[in-house]
Amino acid sequence: MAAWKVAPALAAGCTMVLKPSELTPLTALELAAIADEIELPAGVQNIVPGLGVEAGQALTDHPGIDKLAFTGSVPTGSKVMAAAARDIKRVSLELGGKSPFIVFGDADIEQAVEWIMFGIFWNQGQVFLPHRECWYRTGYMNSCWRAFSWRRRSLQSVTGS
Repeated sequence: MAAWKVAPALAAGCTMVLKPSELTPLTALELAAIADEIELPAGVQNIVPGLGVEAGQALTDHPGIDKLAFTGSVPTGSKVMAAAARDIKRVSLELGGKSPFIVFGDADIEQAVEWIMFGIFWNQGQVFLPHRECWYRTGYMNSCWRAFSWRRRSLQSVTGS
């Protein structure tokens, strides 16, 4: 998800500051390592890990920041927008994210379950796209639920170090 913000900014010739979620900063830190590997000039891509109330607030309040992009909760997005309004900063928000998965009557149930699993567990769920709702045609819920339960039991839980 960080690459969705970083790549367009860099392609447009902008410098950028990325403040990743305090819960999942490793991808952003890996982007910083890659930037060093390819010898991206210092200061073009900047990663600021930390708590939103500290690091995030400092970025939204900084007069040198011209554009804010935020992905997350509606309450935090509201705070980002209010901070941006003080200095008339451009802002883009992706908030709340509910993306239902719809299973129609002519659907291949096994295929539908595979895509539901992909939507939920892609990137270990650390992306703001999970399908948190499934809508089924009347009469299909039981067969979808059985297939989903069977497929979910086949997943392995792995913890990193």
